[in-house]
Order: sequence, then C-alpha cells, then structure tokens
Amino acid sequence: MSLDPRLVAFIGVAAVLTLLPGADMALVMRNVFVFGRPRTMFTIAGIACGCVIHATASALGMSAILATSATAFAAMKTVGAAYLVWIGVQSFRAKPLPAERVGAPVADRPNATRATAPFAQGFLTNVLNPKVAIFYLTFLPQFIAPGEPVLRRSLFLAAIHIAMGVVWLAAYAWFIERLGAVLTRPNVKAWLERATGGLLIALGVRLAWDRR
Repeated sequence: MSLDPRLVAFIGVAAVLTLLPGADMALVMRNVFVFGRPRTMFTIAGIACGCVIHATASALGMSAILATSATAFAAMKTVGAAYLVWIGVQSFRAKPLPAERVGAPVADRPNATRATAPFAQGFLTNVLNPKVAIFYLTFLPQFIAPGEPVLRRSLFLAAIHIAMGVVWLAAYAWFIERLGAVLTRPNVKAWLERATGGLLIALGVRLAWDRR
C-alpha cells in the first residue's frame, strides 16, 4: 500500500509549525507555574477544543468570513489580543508564595484562586485568535486533492495537527515542571511567572497590531 504523498507532506509541515513558539506555549508555561502541570493539562485541552472549532468552521467555509471581512477580523483580533494581555497582567498581580508554601497543593495557592479556569484560558486564547482560523482556511486546502470529500478530509488533517499539538504541549508542560522543580526559590518562580506574563502581553500587543 503506497503512502499518500499529500498526507506525508502535511505531517512534515504540521510538525514544524507545531514546534514553533507562540501564545499556546507561553500560556502553558505560565500555567504550569501558576496551577501546576496536572491542571495545565486542562489548558491544553482547551487549546485543542479551540482548534477543533476553528477547523470545523474552516471545513464548513465559515472562516471565509474572517478572511474577507476586515471588520470581523479586526473585531475578533482585538478581543483576542485583549484577553492575552489580561492573562499576562494577572501574572504581575500575583504575589510570590512564602517559602513554606512552595510545595502546597495547587488549590491552596493564592495565584490559583485569582486566575480563571485553566481550560477557559486555553480555549479562549485559541478560539479568539483569528489567525488560527485563517491558518486552517488557507493551510488545509493545499493538502486536499481534487475530488476528495472536503469536509471529511479537512477534519482528518485537522485532527492530526491537533493531536500533534496536544502531544507536544503535554511534553513541554512536563519539561517545564521538571525545570520548575529545580527552581525551588519562591522569588525565582515568581520571576518566571512574570516573565511568561510579559511574553503573553507582548504576544497580545503583536496580535493587536498585526495586519494579517
């Protein structure tokens, strides 16, 4: 049985794109420090669900509205950018943990009670990013041969890309957790949390100023 050259090409390109740093990786890093890795898995699930919505909308042609309407694109981009900045600001408002509470359960940490649910953060960060919608709308059709069922093929390719993203982000969260275990000083962890918060703010500003 011969391999589908379009599928092989898609997997290669999608793998490279999955590894590129962006808002998803910045959010996962931040949430590992704030919530811990187990609850950050809900953030990753939220990101995946956002991708599912964009992929489905793209397959059904609804994402074309964002591609053709400057007003719709700008509105969605502004909301998405504002949300990224808002999450980043929360990192600067959180207080460092006392030394004796570094190992405390996540539910007992002040940071955890002041942030929105990890799943909602991942979902909203992704679903409010119009560039993800445009990505699926413009990227997937390049790997669909003439005559193939567009909806089924689009969702199949999107599922591969989403699965890659989940595996990569889960491995990335594990790595950050191992790194965080070495950095036991509360002030260092607080600095890292603020650094990732600053990165999210920068990504939000970049998204707001992006001309597509």
